[in-house]
Amino acid sequence: MASSTALSLPYLNRELSWLDFNARVLEEALDERVPLLERLKFLAIFSTNLDEFYMVRVAGLRRKVAAGAPQYLPDPLSPPEQLDAIHTRVRELLQRRHHALHAQLLPALDAAGIKLLAMAALSDGERERIHAYFESQIFPVLTPLAVDPGHPFPYISNLSLSLAVAIGDPENGKEHFARVKVPRSLPRWVPVDRDGEHSFVPLEEVIGEHLGALFPGMTVKRWFTFRITRYSDLDLGQIDQPEDLLETIEQQVFQRRFGEVVRLEVQRDMPQSMRQLLLEELSDSETQRVAPLSVRDVHDRDDLLELGDLMQIAAIDVPELHDAPYTPVVPAPFRDGRNLFEVIRERDVLVHHPYESFSASVEAFVDAAANDPLVLAIKLTLYRTSGDTAIVRSLTEAAEAGKQVAVIIELQARFDEQNNITFARTMESYGIHVAYGLPGLKTHAKTVLIVRRDPDGIRRYVHVSTGNYNSKTARLYTDIGLFTAHPQIGADASDLFNSLTGVSRQKFYRRLIVAPANLRRRTLELIEREADHAKAGRGGRIIAKMNALVDPEVIGALYRASQAGVEIDLIVRGICCLVPGLRGVSERIRVVSIIGRFLEHSRIAYFANGGTPEYYIGSADWMPRNFDRRVEAMAPIDDVSWHPRLQRVLETCLADNRQAWELGADGTYRRRVPGGAAICATHAALIRDPWGDAPRKAAPKRKRVESAEHDPPRPETGAAS
Repeated sequence: MASSTALSLPYLNRELSWLDFNARVLEEALDERVPLLERLKFLAIFSTNLDEFYMVRVAGLRRKVAAGAPQYLPDPLSPPEQLDAIHTRVRELLQRRHHALHAQLLPALDAAGIKLLAMAALSDGERERIHAYFESQIFPVLTPLAVDPGHPFPYISNLSLSLAVAIGDPENGKEHFARVKVPRSLPRWVPVDRDGEHSFVPLEEVIGEHLGALFPGMTVKRWFTFRITRYSDLDLGQIDQPEDLLETIEQQVFQRRFGEVVRLEVQRDMPQSMRQLLLEELSDSETQRVAPLSVRDVHDRDDLLELGDLMQIAAIDVPELHDAPYTPVVPAPFRDGRNLFEVIRERDVLVHHPYESFSASVEAFVDAAANDPLVLAIKLTLYRTSGDTAIVRSLTEAAEAGKQVAVIIELQARFDEQNNITFARTMESYGIHVAYGLPGLKTHAKTVLIVRRDPDGIRRYVHVSTGNYNSKTARLYTDIGLFTAHPQIGADASDLFNSLTGVSRQKFYRRLIVAPANLRRRTLELIEREADHAKAGRGGRIIAKMNALVDPEVIGALYRASQAGVEIDLIVRGICCLVPGLRGVSERIRVVSIIGRFLEHSRIAYFANGGTPEYYIGSADWMPRNFDRRVEAMAPIDDVSWHPRLQRVLETCLADNRQAWELGADGTYRRRVPGGAAICATHAALIRDPWGDAPRKAAPKRKRVESAEHDPPRPETGAAS
């Protein structure tokens, strides 16, 4: 895109857009319509999301500033301006989180009999029991680390919770600094035995109460908690064609623990002298290659740190404080117990997780292939998978049975690298052919290819999905999967796997749309085709659902389509850099984000195509990395009998007035509310019917909800999302 075009392209900053997404997650913690322990879960998710944001995005921006990197057009903010804006926004969000935890959630939990207590609130008998627990379970694990001329400032691991302790020497009156790590090997919340209650005291409080045992003969003057965040992305971009990718990534994962410190979280009342000591020591590290920490990099909005650990409390078994349980249904085509390959050979099958069972569809598909004597080969991509997974067991059984099994494992799946290295070595030990994809590209496609000798000849069975082959996330993420025996899709899948395991520059695909070969070009063509239909008076309609919309070239194409008369609805869960509703630019574009019980992960695209509609599902968001730096696969849904069901899923999302947030032309998200209308909540509706109970008609253009009464509550700082 030319620079002049990029400069004029309306574009929201991706980092601030991501913070807006995380703010919507935080709003679920504040929403009294959400069950109490689910609210606590959302607060924990907000906190762990923010951790990753600092480890990757903020850390990356700091490096760009240090390197003098230019502004990325059409982003309106330079890297230094982005850091300034992030600092302001995060302080607002941390104030909001503090209010959510202390003013709302903790009092509500206390009223419900779930109490987080300080040591000072315990009775003498309770303190005795906690003391015994400390002596037997905690004390042996602790390692006090002093800082003095004979003891250098200790290495502090990423995201670890620590106690900063001021120790007085009664013999000479000198004060020493010491660090005590709160061990992750122990539960963060120590149970207190109280009848009729779920009561806990934080592990750091227990340690703080017993610091005298760690420093005998010394005086413990005071202690405070702190936590650091380190740069945690991999630097493979600096390595040209590594000889052994697995070994290189292993080294990078090891080196990541020594990344520069980018954030210091401290207990709110930590004195300035102790803060300054931490800032100086952490900035003086040999790994601090970018810029020293400053006061701006210190977060001090709470007394409780490491709030992601609230997941332990959120998991307490109190049914009335959780979402109502549900059981995923077996997909209708697979309910009669017939051979799965016979069913798929007769017609394509779509499945919708988590509403329809992952185990009864995807895992059953791979297991059937492993145990079917007619199956000759199984090929599969693994981006993220769970630890004890039926799919990995099926693959090893297939290899032991003599079938050809090939697995492409993406070693660079962020923060799953070590898991995937372990899986790679395990599978290789069973005789599975393991490949790591193409140099410079992440393999993000979610695809299985089964080659079977059917009675009428060799046939290929393919599964293309929007989600990972992970049984745990399949219960939490919404995803669509296609099972097909379409000959051209099968041939494309063979070509795709051959390009991943062999040496190939495959560019041509018959039905699949593959990145980086043709996904960008084809996406632009489909958008431009709708614009041509609109200009010719045949109408134009696009509905696209994804996790993120960032790519400037695609955004520009959507703006042009809107100007040509195409009605466009975008369902974008997270980052959205497109600005909807701008007169003369994007007035026919509407953007909603669905936040709720499940994480919206499915990617679906609908193009009206002048009355001959086309639907696509697959692994790719509309981001530069998906188009240019990843291997992705999008599949057309050729069986028109599935089109009404996909349409109803999209319509259900678009009709949502309970979980949906609308993005306005001012860049602000506003929560939809039912008003006097019937409540339409996407996840509740799809639990009732996995394929949607919205009206069976084309989704109409809707008016924006902009009344002030629909705005979410705003924090005291005046900021909102």
